[in-house]
Amino acid sequence: MNLTKKAKSALISVFNKDGLRPIVEKLNNLGIVIYSTGGTEKFIKELGIKVIPVEDLTLYPSILGGRVKTLHPKVFGGILARRENENDLSQLNEFEIPEIDIVIVDLYPFEKTVSSGASDQDIIEKIDIGGISLIRAAAKNFKDVICVSSMNQYDTFLQIMNESSGETTIEQRKNFAAKAFAVSSHYDSAIFNYLNKEKLAFRESFDTVSTLRYGENPHQKGYFFGDLEALFEKLHGKELSYNNLLDVDAAVNLINEFKNDPPTFAILKHNNACGLAQRNSLKQAYVDAFAGDPTSAFGGVLISNKEIDIETSLEVHKLFCEVVIAPSYNNEALEILKGKKNRIILIQKDIKFPTTQYRTALNGVLFQDKNNKTDDASVISTSTLIGPSDRELEDLFFASKICKHTKSNTIVLVKDKQLCASGTGQTSRVDALNQSIIKAKHFNFDLKGAVMASDAFFPFPDCVEIADNAGIKAVIQPGGSIKDQLSIDYCNDHKMSMIFTGTRHFKH
Repeated sequence: MNLTKKAKSALISVFNKDGLRPIVEKLNNLGIVIYSTGGTEKFIKELGIKVIPVEDLTLYPSILGGRVKTLHPKVFGGILARRENENDLSQLNEFEIPEIDIVIVDLYPFEKTVSSGASDQDIIEKIDIGGISLIRAAAKNFKDVICVSSMNQYDTFLQIMNESSGETTIEQRKNFAAKAFAVSSHYDSAIFNYLNKEKLAFRESFDTVSTLRYGENPHQKGYFFGDLEALFEKLHGKELSYNNLLDVDAAVNLINEFKNDPPTFAILKHNNACGLAQRNSLKQAYVDAFAGDPTSAFGGVLISNKEIDIETSLEVHKLFCEVVIAPSYNNEALEILKGKKNRIILIQKDIKFPTTQYRTALNGVLFQDKNNKTDDASVISTSTLIGPSDRELEDLFFASKICKHTKSNTIVLVKDKQLCASGTGQTSRVDALNQSIIKAKHFNFDLKGAVMASDAFFPFPDCVEIADNAGIKAVIQPGGSIKDQLSIDYCNDHKMSMIFTGTRHFKH
């Protein structure tokens, strides 16, 4: 069997014509017969290159408004025929079907049409039928046919044509076939997810993959599937690691809570905020965030909701940190931050985030709606005889936002829109509270006048009692325990205010 094939003919049917011209010109120079239809045929003709309309091959016009053009035995027979099979070749000869050695397709932009907010009818019309069928047929017969299934593959294909004068190896064709089935499965998954309103099954697909240095630990392989460039513009530094990406994900979700607020700066370590503050200036927000836990800030991920200016960058530059993220940077500030060659500097773009999330569990996948509920004045009820002051209420909502993005069980302590400390990932809420108090005192915070947020209800009054003894007089929590009244009674007896939100914020 000859594993190297020299192409004699090509079928081209693409939606996006960008980058197609040099390929068409090269195929023409190699003497390869070109078949095409519709807009692609017109594009090739306008280049002054000979092209045979598919309709001349099939002796059938494009029908149903273009829905049926290439779906014909004379097209698919030429693609699927096995060149080493005498019966296949005999039938090609009998029915006057030409062999097709190259198939170039770029599908209708279904996902872009969905994201544009188009009507349901417009979206349905962007479900490619002929194109996807051509891809699958050509990829199946990779022993004889090379399938270029996306405009993203044009450069690689053109390089092969230039270097080999139209010949392809079995390894090349098999590689393009794998890419073709990746394109077709991704395309079908996108269509399914658009129609899958009742969650009939789980399908997810990403076209872009990055190979990471390693996974969570050096002995584990790691990959990221997704388009980071859609979310970030990387300005400086080494490549993001697996653990960097987890921290960056946590940082982006946290700072999104403060997107339209005054200058806010957060420092994260192992997916939890170890420092966060909101001030009139970004520099002071950073300084006060850093004061929350100067020890844990070392090697952390830093994120801001405002442009990083010179004054802030001078402070940040003093710290060894892995990643800095902001919506923009002053030019001089950027040069200062670039002073550490490995420091990763990212601009976060304003994009729409997914409303669902999933993770592997056991031999399957857990899927849920994203926790997009943020506690505010519209959802609270005051459970105690006295309510929080206006300043305390602002701090309570501030603390609740942090609490929502901290590993459970968690308690968050805040004073004057500054994270004093948090207890993170503890097996009991009492342990989380004690951890946060000890940590706050270690970094010289005066908790008198501070507020406390809990991600879940208090089954006993022990937490409000411990908080009271530490000087905390205002509490925000979901409520919902059958013993809520015990905590309410303690607060009333000790002149504490407590508000219920009705929403638990577990994060595991």
